[in-house]
Amino acid sequence: MTVDTMAAIRQTFFQECEEQLSEMEVGLLAMDEGNADSETVNAVFRAVHSIKGGAGAFKLTALVQFAHTFETALDFVRSGKLNPTAEVMKPMLRAADVLADLVEASRDGKEIDESSYAAIAADVKALTATEGAEEVEEAIDFQPTVIDFGLPDMAPEPIAAPVHEYRVSFTPRPELYANANEAVLVIRELSRLGQAETTCDASAVPDIDNIDPNGAYLSWTIKLSSEVAIEAVREVFEFVDGEADITIEADGQPEVSDDAIAALLAQALGSAPAAENDQPSNVTNVEEPTPADPVQSGAAASETASPPAQVAEAVKTVAVPAQTTIRVEFDRVDRLINLVGELVINQAMLSQRVIEANFAGSSSVVIGLEELEQLTREIQESVMAIRAQPVKPLFQRMSRIVREVADATSKQVRLKTDGEATEVDKTVVERLAEPLTHMIRNAVDHGIETPEERVAAGKSPEGNVRLSAAHRSGRIVIEISDDGAGINRPKVRASAIKKGLISPDAQLSDSDIDNLLFLPGFSTAATISSISGRGVGMDVVKRSILALGGRISISSRPGLGSTFSMSLPLTLAVLDGMAVSVAGQTLVVPLTAIVETLKPKKGEIHGIGADGRVMAIRNTFVPLIDVGTQLGFRDTPADPERSVAILVETDGGARNALLVDSIQDQRQVVIKSLEANYGTVSGIAAATILGDGRVALILDVDALVTRSFEGQLTAAARYGTEG
Repeated sequence: MTVDTMAAIRQTFFQECEEQLSEMEVGLLAMDEGNADSETVNAVFRAVHSIKGGAGAFKLTALVQFAHTFETALDFVRSGKLNPTAEVMKPMLRAADVLADLVEASRDGKEIDESSYAAIAADVKALTATEGAEEVEEAIDFQPTVIDFGLPDMAPEPIAAPVHEYRVSFTPRPELYANANEAVLVIRELSRLGQAETTCDASAVPDIDNIDPNGAYLSWTIKLSSEVAIEAVREVFEFVDGEADITIEADGQPEVSDDAIAALLAQALGSAPAAENDQPSNVTNVEEPTPADPVQSGAAASETASPPAQVAEAVKTVAVPAQTTIRVEFDRVDRLINLVGELVINQAMLSQRVIEANFAGSSSVVIGLEELEQLTREIQESVMAIRAQPVKPLFQRMSRIVREVADATSKQVRLKTDGEATEVDKTVVERLAEPLTHMIRNAVDHGIETPEERVAAGKSPEGNVRLSAAHRSGRIVIEISDDGAGINRPKVRASAIKKGLISPDAQLSDSDIDNLLFLPGFSTAATISSISGRGVGMDVVKRSILALGGRISISSRPGLGSTFSMSLPLTLAVLDGMAVSVAGQTLVVPLTAIVETLKPKKGEIHGIGADGRVMAIRNTFVPLIDVGTQLGFRDTPADPERSVAILVETDGGARNALLVDSIQDQRQVVIKSLEANYGTVSGIAAATILGDGRVALILDVDALVTRSFEGQLTAAARYGTEG
């Protein structure tokens, strides 16, 4: 086998390790919650066992040794010898973290120091050692005594579980070894089910000169006496399904294969009378056998005259085919996304040319262009669905952060997650990892109290941190909440004054004080530690969220906890927007922020403050924001009666009216980063390329509203001073 082939197999192994680690984490958290059913425990055991088996193929000794120790403890739980209590699950969860570290170090080729995992391995070993000692003591202390009363034996004879005799034929194919599996591990696992007698057939091994290093020549026959059902025997081979030829005979009866099932179904359908009304069938390309001669036909007839129960039993065992997937490098998907973006731009340019050529609305060119637009949108949505992924892996990483910070601060904290299946663009997920880590650490370090403080406040000694995700109005909203002490606003205010961030006589609302947490250099920690106290954290979080085109808000209740809410776009590639004209410029307003469009009338506009205006809409007033003056496109405010008001809603739920000159149309635009290509502009989220080749700016509605509000406060303060 060439080096390149081995490297590809190794890469595949570590990709599968990520899936196994994810499944292991889910199972362990379920066990920690008290859901330690056999299916969950077996799933965790299989995940660790698979990692160990693959690591052995690449001679990753440290990984194999630790996985074996972990696997042994899980086997005790699986067999009922060890009860997964909170005391047992704590070292197991830590072992899962260490196993993930060892997989990462092995993947990156780093040298592993045994002392880095020796302590955790000893804790896990202690679980099985203690249990074994307890079993011995119980066996010695118990001495049964038989008393004969001379009465006839009335007790029923105990019913022994039936012992099945299985005959398993196991012939690996070359793919089994190419995928880093080992036949000996499969046979060893099978032997755990009962009394096994294994025979190896080496008759297919060629001479040394003709042997293929990538070939598979050995086969095994295993005679197994066991009380387990045949499903348990099949389960042993689930990891090598499709990579080996496997037949199982139970009590002398061969297992019905898929081919046999198909044959039985074909025979049953072929002998059944035709229905009067033809109905669509799921069985296709079934050919009836053609009898060769009368003698053979008679023999075939006697063989096919099997009882209907055999066909029914065969139908019951038909399994639903598993959904197939392929692994694709992310760079290829990213390139496809970029090409789709260029396709959208070219489609917009083509539409612009058709409009300029003044084609009739019913012409074949216009009809074809509309079909192209629909097809482009479907392609874009399909490609975006490929790059979308659930936030589950990201949320699972946060479980480890909670455990580490809780241990470092001597707190008892449990993480609960909701909406793990919520999908979002892969790029958003990757860039969200760092800010989410900061917020989770802060929730445990600053939000949750110590067990003693919680008990004194009438709470459970164990704190709760909840991490949730959901789709709302074309965006993803992620919330981190805790049931801790809430934000200590007097302490926050005092710290901000001490650091010179605000003046001592500043009049701030509760919301304003909460938002001080996002100022650079702000911290309320009394001491500097590895967790907090250096004034770096929440300001970084806010910048990261803003860079993603998102918003972050805080709500807190003293003594009850705090909630940090982040609203983010589902994708950073394409969005639906409304193109508007402002002072000769074309701008794009994201469609997800728009509630409705209005034509202002004279009696609906009212002045407020120095130069502020509000608009009356259905018995309520909303601030009116002139987009042209806010962005510096013009100095004189626009006449509302000759303009269009777009009612928008921010992530916080507040409504404002954006005043623009006119509305052009609704279109799909490709997002181009303004920050990467030019720089950050307040009130602008990104840019796009129009059909005529010009660059249009995409409005950041929340930032524009905030900018207008801050400008009105400044003007009001100046007006009050001058007055």
